[in-house]
Amino acid sequence: MENHAGGISIIAFVVALAVSIGYYQFIYIPEANAKPIIKEEVLNPTDSTIITIVEGSSLESNPDFFVKKDERATLEISNMVIWENNDTIPHTVTSDNGYKDAYSGLFDSRARQELGGDAFVMPGKTYEFLFTKPGQYAYHCEPHPWMQGSIEIVENFA
Repeated sequence: MENHAGGISIIAFVVALAVSIGYYQFIYIPEANAKPIIKEEVLNPTDSTIITIVEGSSLESNPDFFVKKDERATLEISNMVIWENNDTIPHTVTSDNGYKDAYSGLFDSRARQELGGDAFVMPGKTYEFLFTKPGQYAYHCEPHPWMQGSIEIVENFA
């Protein structure tokens, strides 16, 4: 009689490895990369919040850069935030801490470049970001770091 324990062990290992790889590739990764389930009211707020990049913002001596510098928005009402560049030169809207929204992605106007858009908010153009959870989000302009602002997103208690 011959002992086939070695061959059976190798076959069992290959089958277990194939099942593990299949689970990881077809179940774990799609689930980990799936967008979260977010209420329809958060994804489609009734209004938006507009922040203006004022003319002359690139000058450090300018007293205003973002108007309003510190803004507040409400989930389900005004959590779509739009920065309008009324200056004559390009700017960015870049998170101070690299915030990444689970639905909207990286809070950084430069991330649009990966999608074929402009890395900068060009003069006369806008940058939009949909915040999907409450929090305080500080941001700045990358080429002009003195340009700083923040947006606070609060719950809708209505």
